[in-house]
Order: sequence, then structure tokens, then C-alpha cells
Amino acid sequence: MRMQKNTLNTRLLMSSLVISSVLSGCATTSTVNEQDPWEGWNRGTQDFNDNIDKAVVKPVAKGYLWVTPEFVSTGITNFFSNMNDIGVTVNDLLQLKLVQAGMDGSRFLINTTAGVAGFVDVATMIDLPKHNEDFGQTLGFWGVPTGNYLVMPFMGPSSPREVVGAVGDALLNPITYTFVFAGSGAAVSAINAGAKAVDVTDTRAGLIATEKLVDEASVDRYSFIKNSYQQRREFLLHDGNISEDDDVQLEEEAAATPAPITSATPSSSHNGFAPVTDNSRHLLNLSAPK
Repeated sequence: MRMQKNTLNTRLLMSSLVISSVLSGCATTSTVNEQDPWEGWNRGTQDFNDNIDKAVVKPVAKGYLWVTPEFVSTGITNFFSNMNDIGVTVNDLLQLKLVQAGMDGSRFLINTTAGVAGFVDVATMIDLPKHNEDFGQTLGFWGVPTGNYLVMPFMGPSSPREVVGAVGDALLNPITYTFVFAGSGAAVSAINAGAKAVDVTDTRAGLIATEKLVDEASVDRYSFIKNSYQQRREFLLHDGNISEDDDVQLEEEAAATPAPITSATPSSSHNGFAPVTDNSRHLLNLSAPK
């Protein structure tokens, strides 16, 4: 029972692989966008995520900002960023980035000790920059194709490769293994639920200021967010060195995006999903609707 509670998020991500494998059979429309064959599912799921965000996550995030002093909020962000550096270091090694692995490993050691368990980002103060590596990028480094664009419930913008990557990232997150130190099932649930709730709320609070950008810059929020997410992932995968061919391909896909389609999959209003940040960092990256 204890193990089941602590692997709930991992099982949710694994189940998404089954969903992605049958999505091609879910489309019942007469017109299918070859660049985005799962658009019907994606738009419906995006609306579902928006509704959850509007009803629960966004109000909690606003309350969090109101009651939390800025230095406390910064410390919480630093703490989870420090935990993330463990996975970053492992993925550095898997991508054969040995020098960067040494830097990121040093960041974790310095911030965990001198930075009081990571609440103070001492490493940045001494010019050890934060890097962004995850298991999805590692899979891409070794040639695993990203697959079609896919919006997952609660997880948001993704792809089949990034869903598998999120499972890997969960396994590299120390909070996943808090059951080792807990004395009972109730303690396990409290520790995991509390940590993840704070992490999600802190992340969502950081996105509030960016909502206006998406609202004002996009005619079709879904297409805007999809293209932004894909460009962001390509940028991270190639460490900012995107080839001209890849850049042209992304622009062509954006230009080829047709008008919204109707599907038999979940649907609501097309408000769009939130501005894109590090999608692979969190298991539940709920972001902003308008």
C-alpha cells in the first residue's frame, strides 16, 4: 500500500503512454492536420487543464503570493531547483557532458551545505550557473524521436518522448523516495502531497505575470503555446544551437497550422494552456488560462 501511494505519479505518466498509442484512432473528423494529427484530443485536454487551473490552482497560487513574503517564495523556489540539480547532473553524464556535470554536481553540494539545504542559491553567487537538462533531452540526445505534439491531463504540453522523460525525471527526484524515511502510510501521503502541492503552487505563482503575454500575443492560443513549447524543447535539446533546417521546419509547421478542428475527444472552451516554462521539471505543471 505504501509503495502504491508513492508511485501514483509515475503510474499516471506510464498510463499516458497507452493514451498516446491509441490517439490516432480517436480522431473522427474529416480533416486531419498532418503536422498535428492529435489536435482534437489536445485542444480538449488543454481546456480540461485550463478549467482545473481556473477553479483550483490559480486561486491557490494568488493566495500563496499574497501571504508569502518574497524572500520565502524565493527560498522555496531555490529549494526545489536544488533538488532538480540531482537529475540535471545525472542527465549531464548520460549526455556525456562531463564538465557540465561537474559544475551541476558542485552546485548541488554547495547549495545543500552553504545554502542551507538549497534555500539560498550560493552557487549562482559564485558563478556556477543553473543548467537545464532532463531525461527527455537525454532520450533526444541518443536519437529517440519526439513524436507528435501531445497535451496530457495535468501535465500539459508534451510528446510521447517527453512523457517517458517525465517518468525518468520522477525516478531521479529524491522526493519520490520519501517513503524510505516515513514511518507510516499517512506520513508518506502527507510528505509527498505537501511537497508536490508547494512545488506546483510555487511554479504556478511564477507564471501569473506572464499570462498577459499569451493573451495579447496570440490569435489562436493553442497554436501559440504548441509552437512555443516545441521551439523551447528544440532549443534545450540542442543547447541553443538550433540548425537552420530545424528552424525553418518549425516555422513551416507553425505556418501550416489550420483553423481549430472539432473532435469527439474531451472539449470545452478553447482558452489555451499556459506560457511554457521548463515542462519537464514538474510532474504537474498546471499553467495559466486567461
